Amino acid sequence: MGFLILLLLTFTTLPLSSSDPNDEACLTQLSQTLKDPLNNLQNWTKSTFANPCSGFTSYLPGATCNNGRIYKLSLTNLFLRGSISPFLSNCTNLQSLDLSSNSISGPIPQDLQYLVNLAVLNLSSNRLEGEIPQQLALCAYLNVIDLHDNLLTGQIPQELGLLARLSAFDVSNNKLSGPIPASLGNRSGNLPRFNATSFGGNKDLYGYPLPPMKSKGLSVLAIVGIGLGSGLASLVISFTGVCIWLKITEEKMAAAEEGKIGQFMPDY
Repeated sequence: MGFLILLLLTFTTLPLSSSDPNDEACLTQLSQTLKDPLNNLQNWTKSTFANPCSGFTSYLPGATCNNGRIYKLSLTNLFLRGSISPFLSNCTNLQSLDLSSNSISGPIPQDLQYLVNLAVLNLSSNRLEGEIPQQLALCAYLNVIDLHDNLLTGQIPQELGLLARLSAFDVSNNKLSGPIPASLGNRSGNLPRFNATSFGGNKDLYGYPLPPMKSKGLSVLAIVGIGLGSGLASLVISFTGVCIWLKITEEKMAAAEEGKIGQFMPDY
């Protein structure tokens, strides 16, 4: 009987699950690429990375655990700098990544495609550069993509419109260009639709649901100007033609008069 009680006590004191080496690699690499000038992540140390979770308990600020695995990272408004490590993809159980309102720069890693359970991606209000990876479309569970207020360039990948669960999408205030994919700007059926605020603040981005570009209005004026210019040119050409015709007519008349006078002159 005493042995059974001891055995039960042993099992109840064990953690619900052991740490995952992938999570350790993910956190280690992320801590190396992110810069923390205010030391907000002081507990992000190598020893903690080896065992960041105990069941549903997290030993890392900004991290949430689920059955011993990191499933949520929320490091918002911490004045973080540096870049996003591509090894973040090792946190394969991650369902929510929020690094918003920092000063993180560099590209969005294509390797985020391996976060197959990711539902929320919020990288807004940073200084991220480069293009939006089309590989994000492989994260089939994505509900939220928030990338507003960055320095992203290039076109919006039309593949993102294939994300059937996508209910929130914001790429406003970047440097994006080209047409808005119809799969995002003009969604059909029961898919959630995104209004102009999701795309505004990108100078060279166009298409529904954005209003017509101002440059198109200028092109209409240019066409009118060309028309007026063509009319003026036609008028000048016509006037020149009339002048030439009058000159030729005048010369013919003068020649005719000279011929008439010559008929009445005596021969010598």
